[in-house]
Amino acid sequence: MKLKLFFLLLLSLYIAHCALNIEAYATVRYVSKTGSSTPPYTSWQTAADSIQKCINICSFGDTVYVANGVYKEQVIMIQGLSLIGAGMDSCVINTRDLSGPWPFMSVSINDTCILSGFKIIVSSNPVDQWGIGDSGSTGSSIIQNRITRSGVGVAVNNLNLNNNSNLFISQNIIDSIDLGIYIFNSNAIISENNIHIYHIEGRGIDIGAFDFTYKPIIKSNYIETIARGIVKSFGSNPTISNNVIKLKNAQTGIFLSYSDSAKVFNNLIIGDNIVEGLYNTSVPNLILDNNYFYGSSLDRPIYQAMQIGPGNSAKNNVIENSVRGVYNAGIIDPEFKYNNLWNTQTKYDNFTGDSTNISVDPMIINADTTEGELDFHLQKFSPLIDSGDPTLIDIDSSRIDIGLYGGLLGEIYTFNDLAPRAPKNLSAVVDSNTILVKWNKNTEADTSYYKVYRDTVSGFTIDSTKLVSSSADTFFVQINPQNVTRFVYRVSCVDNQGNESAPSEEKVVNLTGIDNYPHLVTDYQLYQNYPNPFNPATTIGYRLKERGYVKLYVYDIKGELVNVLVNKEQETGFYEVKFDIGNKLQSVPNLASGVYIYHLMVKGENNIPVFSDIKKMIYIK
Repeated sequence: MKLKLFFLLLLSLYIAHCALNIEAYATVRYVSKTGSSTPPYTSWQTAADSIQKCINICSFGDTVYVANGVYKEQVIMIQGLSLIGAGMDSCVINTRDLSGPWPFMSVSINDTCILSGFKIIVSSNPVDQWGIGDSGSTGSSIIQNRITRSGVGVAVNNLNLNNNSNLFISQNIIDSIDLGIYIFNSNAIISENNIHIYHIEGRGIDIGAFDFTYKPIIKSNYIETIARGIVKSFGSNPTISNNVIKLKNAQTGIFLSYSDSAKVFNNLIIGDNIVEGLYNTSVPNLILDNNYFYGSSLDRPIYQAMQIGPGNSAKNNVIENSVRGVYNAGIIDPEFKYNNLWNTQTKYDNFTGDSTNISVDPMIINADTTEGELDFHLQKFSPLIDSGDPTLIDIDSSRIDIGLYGGLLGEIYTFNDLAPRAPKNLSAVVDSNTILVKWNKNTEADTSYYKVYRDTVSGFTIDSTKLVSSSADTFFVQINPQNVTRFVYRVSCVDNQGNESAPSEEKVVNLTGIDNYPHLVTDYQLYQNYPNPFNPATTIGYRLKERGYVKLYVYDIKGELVNVLVNKEQETGFYEVKFDIGNKLQSVPNLASGVYIYHLMVKGENNIPVFSDIKKMIYIK
């Protein structure tokens, strides 16, 4: 033991001696817009007026500090140089008016360099222009810079096979770019960068290699794009974790191809009108855990959340608001277990998921973009807590949660007990001497019952004096008194812990008396079906202002006729029709899961159309 301690002491002394020698030979130099062209630039008073002039007299291990200002020059670094700007907001390298052989680099790094604190403006015509780059740098750090107006923000294309070619790229802002970060043949760590891509064929981060020995890490980046978020072209075995990829009218969140393996953990892929959340063409050993695929618009959801294949493992993920959940690209089923597919029209394509997968409201903190910033942490009574793969554990040593923050790369956080969401889609129907008020059922797992409040004026505040019903039902029936011509209703939801939601929007019912039979004074209306999504049956309601010939059809998303529910003359009033998949009389056997359209058309006198409306409904097997 004493001999081991002796050798450790000698090693420590040797490292300290080497560090002192490097420091002894290293020089600190300065650059300022008010500087001069006279070396050695070793103080602010004797600073250089050009970054490159200062670098030209530097040696390995030197540090150069650059003051605020705009430096219109190309910068070519030497090995072992630390180049530190005064800040990405005010220390600018501007090469807009410069050019050179392809690829032109505003800043060319070298081995074991540090580059930090600059705003780099590349070109007004950024094709084939790189912000920061080199062809073979190893061991360098690129930290807290902003790169804008470039073909490529950061590019290191190491054409030599060198398994020790590590790079650290962190906390940079990269915008107005075609390709954010491109790394080839490198064990790079790419973390906490903020990347904005506006080119329709752009990529946020693109990695590749000649072989599979490279294992880059891509973590905690924010990527906003109209194209592809993270692309692994060929070679390398990356770990992609804890990234936020925000897509709009975009192709793919994470695109994987031609590799031996990859690990994709705890990423949020979010947006609307997304073609694919994750697309895997030929990575046989893919592990896909605790990711969240969220279509932020029900009208324009994710088309396909995942494409995976044989040998792939996908567990503890959430897919929410997607046309197609998971597509199997091979002839052998992937391992797809303990996932939650919520509001997903077709859950599985080319395989069948097993019973470990569920379809429940995930109960995240905020899933509504109209209510502020989205928050994907789970609420206290979410059914996803401790519901993942029982062989896996969270960072808090409990059974793994399904969702974004579960697993060893997730978070330990407090589960907040929030009130339910306010009930949606209130409707009211007057028939004979009763008023029927309806609303959609809440989907939170801890929903208990509803409170119905009533007044005669709009904008009323709910309190106990306005409460007329407490019930688990999603409707309220009231006998209509003869001396009232107007009612205003609001409904709240109460959970098992007694938390009460905010009240719903108001539903105003205006009444008049005709032969002592009050009726609704409104126009024609087609209501949203309930329940929705449904299986096997749903109810469609509509109201007729006047007598007319009524047609109510159901079509599939391609416009093919599925069923005729109503085709006859009807009197003024409210009607409900049940669409039942299991009803043989309705002739809809083997109906596939998906979006369907129902169309109401009313014709009045002389066979002239007086009303037409279309709504969507979702059937889930």
